Amino acid sequence: MTSVEIGLWVSGGMLVLVVLGMRVAFAAGTAGLVGLIWIFWDKKDYAWEQFGWALTVAVKTAGQVPHSKLASQELSLIPTFILIGYLAYYAGLTQALFEAAKRWVGWLPGGMAVATVFATAGFAAVSGASVATSAVFARIAIPEMLKVGYDKRFAAGVVAAGGTLASLIPPSAILVIYAIIVEQNVGKLLLAGFIPGAFSALVYGGLIVGLAMVMPKFGPPLGGFSWKERFRSLPPAFPIFFVVFIIIFFIYNPFGGDPWGTPTEGGALGAAVVFVMALMKGMSWAQLKDALLETAKLATMIFTIIWGVLVYVRFLGFADLPGAFSDWIAGLEHSPLLTLVMILLAYAVLGMFMDAIGMLLLTLPVVYPAVMALNGGEDVLAADSAFGMSGDMCAIWFGILVVKMAEFCLITPPIGLNCFVVAGVRDDISVQEVFQGVTPFFLADAVTIALLVSFPQIVLWLPSLV
Repeated sequence: MTSVEIGLWVSGGMLVLVVLGMRVAFAAGTAGLVGLIWIFWDKKDYAWEQFGWALTVAVKTAGQVPHSKLASQELSLIPTFILIGYLAYYAGLTQALFEAAKRWVGWLPGGMAVATVFATAGFAAVSGASVATSAVFARIAIPEMLKVGYDKRFAAGVVAAGGTLASLIPPSAILVIYAIIVEQNVGKLLLAGFIPGAFSALVYGGLIVGLAMVMPKFGPPLGGFSWKERFRSLPPAFPIFFVVFIIIFFIYNPFGGDPWGTPTEGGALGAAVVFVMALMKGMSWAQLKDALLETAKLATMIFTIIWGVLVYVRFLGFADLPGAFSDWIAGLEHSPLLTLVMILLAYAVLGMFMDAIGMLLLTLPVVYPAVMALNGGEDVLAADSAFGMSGDMCAIWFGILVVKMAEFCLITPPIGLNCFVVAGVRDDISVQEVFQGVTPFFLADAVTIALLVSFPQIVLWLPSLV
């Protein structure tokens, strides 16, 4: 049996484990270890006296992976970005941001829901976790929407969908993970997420206004705010944008020359600034403890998934499955753009059964080389490429596309994590009702993805300036 055939059998077995309910981290780690044993034993013609040798080599190979990769400095970005979000919540910055958005856009049809989307987008700029964003606004925004007569399913759907914006808008934990897996510049990828993230928020807002105009029960407009009250709501929300400005200013140095620090240092600086703000707002020891514990839980979950998947990735390298898949994709007679669309549709289906981070970690080692081969390779120039962009720009563009697909997967049944989080926070709303509420946002995401594919400069304009 060839190594590629072993890779296919083991990958199929891993997907079966995931469908049966095993956590992605353990399914991937188990599959990777079994695959390594199989490959090493296959080299010895399955002689029983060599099984012990194959087992020993496989365990040593798998055991070297987690520490060597998880010790990467870039991964320390993840807990700092998550901590920024929780500290901002306890500092009262989230409530201030929502109040400002409510006063400025509440007069629109569906204005409270639009304000929720814009507030989640603002909060996403200081929180790298979609789950944390959904949990925070389920407590803040849903009661306000129900109070003015919103349908509870739609109110829950708005929060679940709005929470997905944290996947694109920097600082984004998923973008950091993508950059590490495909070995691309973290700073450029984070910068590339700004315009698509803001664009997604505008599309969501437009969808809500359209629905509210056709079906007023979805979202009555909110009036009664004077211009004085609107301007008075801005200063309490400014600290959010101040933190974002500090992080971006520190990482990209708009005055030219070398950046003042790495993205990791920028994230740590942002967390320190928000911590001081929270203390000034009177954050208690119990609140600080909760913020640290929630950050540790979420970061540990992410690191555990990475740990298990990296063992599987090491096995894929020995099986040469990424190379075989790349050759197959590059040899298809369909146009590269049609092949890319089929890959994105496959992500949409796969996301129904897997969490977003696990899905990207499991597929990128195989799919990313294939997409780069479609474009003409890592070092191809824009003039010679299939998608009209250089290799490094293609990597950034594809990264934003797959992260947007990961956003889509956060609200698709039956696994949509954001929907479970909202239902968990709100005992009066079932997870089935949350899934019903997010249904209109599937159309908005489809429109956004289509435009990002058709007009790559939406993604590439900002990183091309760096």
